[in-house]
Amino acid sequence: MKWILPLIVISQFLCTSLWFAGNSIVSNLIQDLQLDDSFLAHITSVIQFGFISGTLFFAIFTISDRYSPSLVFFISSIMAGLFNIAITLPEITPTTILMFRFLTGFFLAGIYPVGMKIASDYYRKGLGKSLGFLVGALVIGTAFPHLIKNYASSLSWKYVLYITSILSLLGGSLIFLFVPNGPYRKISSKMNFSAFVTVFKNNNFRSAAFGYFGHMWELYSFWAFVPVMLKLYNTKHVNNELPIALLSFFIIAIGGLACVTSGLLSLKLGPKKVATAALSLSCLCCIVSPLFLSTDSIITLLSFLFFWSFVVIADSPLFSTLVAQNAPEATRGTSLTIVNCIGFAITIISIQTINALANTIAPEYLYLLLAIGPILGLTALIKKSNKMY
Repeated sequence: MKWILPLIVISQFLCTSLWFAGNSIVSNLIQDLQLDDSFLAHITSVIQFGFISGTLFFAIFTISDRYSPSLVFFISSIMAGLFNIAITLPEITPTTILMFRFLTGFFLAGIYPVGMKIASDYYRKGLGKSLGFLVGALVIGTAFPHLIKNYASSLSWKYVLYITSILSLLGGSLIFLFVPNGPYRKISSKMNFSAFVTVFKNNNFRSAAFGYFGHMWELYSFWAFVPVMLKLYNTKHVNNELPIALLSFFIIAIGGLACVTSGLLSLKLGPKKVATAALSLSCLCCIVSPLFLSTDSIITLLSFLFFWSFVVIADSPLFSTLVAQNAPEATRGTSLTIVNCIGFAITIISIQTINALANTIAPEYLYLLLAIGPILGLTALIKKSNKMY
């Protein structure tokens, strides 16, 4: 039993390295295909849209509740890896790239929420700690392509895709071979179309879900535009440029430590208190971002971005914990998937909003818009008087 969580965490890390594989090579794609800089927003949004479509499909047909979650995870890891590596095909076009990224995102829906479902089938007590490690693996996996890109800069950008696809296959195989169905798994024998509506009738579930939605408005836009924030500094200081790919990895990856820390804190303070504190701090970072993004000090800028990256993700496993704990047992996997589906739909709106206003609002002030989500999320969390875990 003790080795189950490490295996799930390792597998989640390996498979979710696919997520930002496209983002890490977007500068190469823009250069090779002579694309506009806005392609960054499009390649980020399309994988989110694929993930949303996948979660919608998985939720409607209650896939992870009707079939073995480990098998679903394994098949999804293979398919996501194949579509990820398909970008390396000769004569690739921007439209085809976006199509393959969409399909990669679609099958990531069988990895991330299903991984949480597997963990919740094994752990009831200390679920916040378990999901803290799990989401931490997602964060490091998300950042990992930037590290590959930095150290493989002398090689073709295609190697980033080769490596991440191999990692995905390895991660799925670990789950399939060594992680059987959990002892707390409850099988749903039929499709449950009503789950979309019924799960939100529970006040505590709704409060946790809305807090998560506010968090998601900020999270992926921050991750997607970290390289842009660093590039802003390089534009102003051409004689003292920052290594964007390497720093992007470390800035995003520190969120893995944040998830583990918040998961452990939740054992003593409860997930709601820790999630509320983290969401409040990330909201504050959005509000003060103009001061730090306009600084001439490298140390000040990097310290701020590392802190923002730490608090922007710290609440994520705790919201997932609250959602899982307040969802009906028979449809827990579907409930997690529904919330993920809506949350990732919100990320597209956020990313495209930032992208659309990038030429209208000064770059130092652009990320003030990210505060909208945390403010609404905090409102949903605080106004509920019902006892929540």
